[in-house]
Amino acid sequence: MPFTTLISASQLQALMHSGQPLMVFDCSFDLGDPALGARQYHADHVRGALHADLERHLSAPHGTHAGRATAPVDQPASGGRHPLPSRERFAAWLSQIGFGNHMQAVVYDRNGANYCGRLWWMLKWAGHDAVAVLDGGLQAWQAAGGDIASGAEPASRPCDFVLGAALRRLVSAQEVLTCLGDSCQTVVDARGAPRYRGEVEPLDPVAGHIPGALNRPFGLNLGPDGRFKAAEQLRAEFVDLLGEHPAAGVVHQCGSGVSAIPNLLAMEIAGLGPTTLFAGSWSEWCSDPSRPVERG
Repeated sequence: MPFTTLISASQLQALMHSGQPLMVFDCSFDLGDPALGARQYHADHVRGALHADLERHLSAPHGTHAGRATAPVDQPASGGRHPLPSRERFAAWLSQIGFGNHMQAVVYDRNGANYCGRLWWMLKWAGHDAVAVLDGGLQAWQAAGGDIASGAEPASRPCDFVLGAALRRLVSAQEVLTCLGDSCQTVVDARGAPRYRGEVEPLDPVAGHIPGALNRPFGLNLGPDGRFKAAEQLRAEFVDLLGEHPAAGVVHQCGSGVSAIPNLLAMEIAGLGPTTLFAGSWSEWCSDPSRPVERG
């Protein structure tokens, strides 16, 4: 039985000893210092893990925009500050590093599951269901006495990862705009409350939020130990947030489509998913002055 949402440190240890085909990814990153994640990985990581960098591996090149690239394989799948690469480009990277369709993937970071969720979601989007987030991240692994390594890991032999039907839904800015005010769509914004209210905006040119969006900062999904809260607690919190809004109509967003995913994952842990991702998020939404903005 594959792991498809969370995996504990002890479960990962058992999986490693079982000999089941497995690839572990360290997705540590820092927006203020984009090179920090790689330095942290080289200092210490789960033994055998590969580094998956948000900007180099899990995003389209900076300066590309949906609808403006020439080759179809280089056409980004979203806009925003961290545009999704095409599914074909992502599959090519997976093949290059030796990840095959028969493997279980485990992803983690040391950032409260902020960045590893991106790879979790992208693998689902590529049709690969056997991917789980290491609950509690590197800190939980170290606390459990898991094997740690430093430096680079040996390269795996390239393989041929084959895309399947997307298992998670992606929507564009135009689709979100078209459904504004429709009872079938509920936007959930994962940014901190001051950014949501438009009181501060450290990254994007416009402050505020998508009209009608509800606010749930992504860190609320974790307990004091850095692990996801129990399914029952998450379910109660999301039901309270949504009120009469159906869970099936939830569209998740944040600043650039990365920290929205812990909310999406939490809803699945709670038995309220799968739900939808607006990967372009606020950075794409506010780039067009014709799109409405709400504050407060």
